[in-house]
Amino acid sequence: MDIKSMTLSELTDTIIQKGYPKFRAKQIYDWMHVKLVRDVEEMKNVPKEMKQWIAQDFVSLEVVERYESKIDGTNKFVFRLQDGNVIESVFMPYSYGNSVCISSQAGCRMGCRFCASTLMGLARNLTASEMLDQIYAITRVTGQRISNVVVMGTGEPLDNYDNLCRFIRLLTNEDGLHISQRNITVSSCGLVPEIYRLADEGFAITFALSLHAATDEKRRELMPIANKYTIAEVLDACRYYFDKTGRRVTFEYSLVAGENDTKEDAQKLGELLKGMACHVNLIPVNPIKERNFKRADEKSIQKFKVRLEKNVTHVTIRKGMGKDIDAACGQLRKAYMESE
Repeated sequence: MDIKSMTLSELTDTIIQKGYPKFRAKQIYDWMHVKLVRDVEEMKNVPKEMKQWIAQDFVSLEVVERYESKIDGTNKFVFRLQDGNVIESVFMPYSYGNSVCISSQAGCRMGCRFCASTLMGLARNLTASEMLDQIYAITRVTGQRISNVVVMGTGEPLDNYDNLCRFIRLLTNEDGLHISQRNITVSSCGLVPEIYRLADEGFAITFALSLHAATDEKRRELMPIANKYTIAEVLDACRYYFDKTGRRVTFEYSLVAGENDTKEDAQKLGELLKGMACHVNLIPVNPIKERNFKRADEKSIQKFKVRLEKNVTHVTIRKGMGKDIDAACGQLRKAYMESE
């Protein structure tokens, strides 16, 4: 395991096994997770011999592209991993605090038809440190404190389950950035067994399910995972998540013109979710050239929201961020890889 993915306890044990004084572990941990250093040479109070050892297994992502929206201040980053793979992250300034949307995998194998992230397949899972370092790098570059983290970028977080859980524990630990678990959202297309596992972890995070359809038939057209798990199975897992955590589930619903934005779709979705402790986030789809999906117009979006509110109390329309810099999931990574 790389050093930045270790808990303080694991790092302390490793330091002692290497024959170094125990107090060095807290020093090194602080440099990595509080001071957010990019290079081991910045660890001023650490002996040269230890720096050489740390450098052998020290994760630090390289910023290869950064774009800033002239519309709303959104920043889009493309990072190169140490093995040459690239990932992307987004910094979004909101009135209630700065949010970062990070990737959990290099690529994705879920195959959702409206998403650019999956077009080039899955390269590999990210380690906990690679997930953390997206936040650390953005904090360094922007000089802004991050208060909210969304694991909703490239990849399926629950397909990288163990690294995801380690990442959450490190990010929220009082010895590191200590971001509140309540300010973390994890999104999934619906891996049912892992939703149950996540509910049993004891986290206080928000779970968001990518639903995108109110019937199994239509969901299968949009999301291959629907061939494995029915909507009924997924919703049962979401109810279990709420029962175990007390945290209401967010349902993400990408509105695609002529596909899932009709009056009947709104009625069926409302009936499906009626009585659930949930929040529905309507997402006007971002068109990608490889698919012929079109964004629903504003009038249709508002009508869908009003119809849905007859059965669901909490419904919002996601505010589009960074429209002038390809800030939608997977778009910039794909463009960069093609240019390379």
